[in-house]
Amino acid sequence: MNNFSFQNPTRLVFGKGQIAKLATLIPAEAKIMVTYGGGSVRRNGVYDQVVAALEGRNYVEFWGIEPNPRVETLRRAVELGKAEGVNFLLAVGGGSVIDGTKLISAAIASDEDAWALVLKGADRGGIPLAAVLTIPATGSEMNSGAVISREETHEKYAFYGRYPEFSILDPEVTYSLPDYQIACGLSDIFVHVMEQYLTTPDQSRVMDRWAEGLLQTVIEIAPLIRANKTDYRTMADFMFSATMALNGYIAQGVTEDWATHMIGHELTALAGITHGASLAIVLPATMSVLRDQKGDKILQYGARVWGIDGGTTEERIEATIARTREFFKSLGLAVSLTEAGISLDVIDTIAERFTASGVHHGEAANVDGEMARRILEACK
Repeated sequence: MNNFSFQNPTRLVFGKGQIAKLATLIPAEAKIMVTYGGGSVRRNGVYDQVVAALEGRNYVEFWGIEPNPRVETLRRAVELGKAEGVNFLLAVGGGSVIDGTKLISAAIASDEDAWALVLKGADRGGIPLAAVLTIPATGSEMNSGAVISREETHEKYAFYGRYPEFSILDPEVTYSLPDYQIACGLSDIFVHVMEQYLTTPDQSRVMDRWAEGLLQTVIEIAPLIRANKTDYRTMADFMFSATMALNGYIAQGVTEDWATHMIGHELTALAGITHGASLAIVLPATMSVLRDQKGDKILQYGARVWGIDGGTTEERIEATIARTREFFKSLGLAVSLTEAGISLDVIDTIAERFTASGVHHGEAANVDGEMARRILEACK
């Protein structure tokens, strides 16, 4: 293992009925702004639980943080927060609401424009925030990361702010999620793990087995969720897998990739495809194009996760990539640009953006504009 220093300060409050604990978890003197998405929390009962828990508290609400949160929307929240003297934020929603609230936190405490903070990449000096998670997928409830979009330029960048002080995870709130949203969430979880696992072998037995266990869990629960998405045990595993996939625990001391995510972010920014759906298209192509570099780890993944241990090396690699693609198909997700209805013009645009920004993603820092083009060509 490589040297590392690790700390995750977020407190998880997990289980049935835990939203009621907001009354004791948020400081009594706090002036709160509660941030929401488009309104699904009104239909699934979460909003009523939050209002009941905050009875008698001093708070304002901000609605309308969209999927792939836009800085144009978040600026309005910052303006409201500053005008109201807000000193504590509560994000109620999925990863996009929590991501957006991390930028709101930083921008309320800053004199700089919100997009300027995004371009800086990080600002951990914001006001405290917490979360009530409603859509498992991104792990944003227990990390400092966010991804913010700018509509006018079709850009999408990572931003790192504060960790949530606490996050409440009640699996019962997931029962009403649409099937497509669950599928994208499962894809996001799976690829989060793969970005930290499918690099080079023999770095850490602990990290490898932990990652493989999460992958096996996602594979196991996917059909169970399709059969019954109101089973508490299954949905608890779904929700907790999302948190564990990206709270830093499985990345300790090992190399990471993230090229699939960076290409996926561009697809979302340019074509509007849901983030998890973009990853289902890109990951198998990344594995195929980088098979020489990742071959040993692909073989390990195939054997331990899918039970593929017969045939030649090339046959095992091909079978492993095929099983990965079939898994995404089983979720009901497209696995090619054409199938997703995305214009192939994005290939040139993304390659040019990578080249212009001089990026080199991946564990070997070799996913530049031309390599991104090769991966996207394999996505057709």
